[in-house]
Amino acid sequence: MLLKVHPENPSQRQILKVCEVLQRGGVIVYPTDTVYAFGCDIYNSKAVERIARLKGIRLENADFSFIFCNLSQLSDYTRLVSNSVFKMMKAYLPGPYTFILPARNNIPRIFHSRKKTVGIRIPANRIPLEIVEELGHPIMTASIHDEDTLIEYTTDPELIWDTFKDQVDAVINGGYGKNVPSTVIDCTNEEPVVLRLGIGPVE
Repeated sequence: MLLKVHPENPSQRQILKVCEVLQRGGVIVYPTDTVYAFGCDIYNSKAVERIARLKGIRLENADFSFIFCNLSQLSDYTRLVSNSVFKMMKAYLPGPYTFILPARNNIPRIFHSRKKTVGIRIPANRIPLEIVEELGHPIMTASIHDEDTLIEYTTDPELIWDTFKDQVDAVINGGYGKNVPSTVIDCTNEEPVVLRLGIGPVE
């Protein structure tokens, strides 16, 4: 299913349709404020495994992140190291950043033996935010790379559909994506460390 969704004013009907796909254990492709990404319900282990196969990586080596709709959701899945980290996240989010935080024990079982940390994203894009809000919990996210190493990321959702229509359950066309990923900041210790400088500036 190729579903065109307005990036600034997604219709509730379309958001519900996407959530139904996720609740059935489906895998979607959706826009963020950076690149297009695979997504699934974090509580569906088979969907998580499907994304690992699509990425061509072993699940135990996967370093996936979660999409949240707001900072208040974080306490169920992560532990904040300090107030200064929270203030930084509050200043940067929603935005093109991935923050690595210590994971709580109640993250889904499929991640327990593999991750003591979790990457969190709150993108400045209403489509994924409204999906997560309607679903009631985070979705997993993994960026889509292009086979062309020079391009690195596919930005055209129509081309993404042509490539993955037989491998995913839905592709959301929310307009052209970007070709630069998020900035990744490790916040598992007192002093944050930039692991990858992406589209998000760091002061």
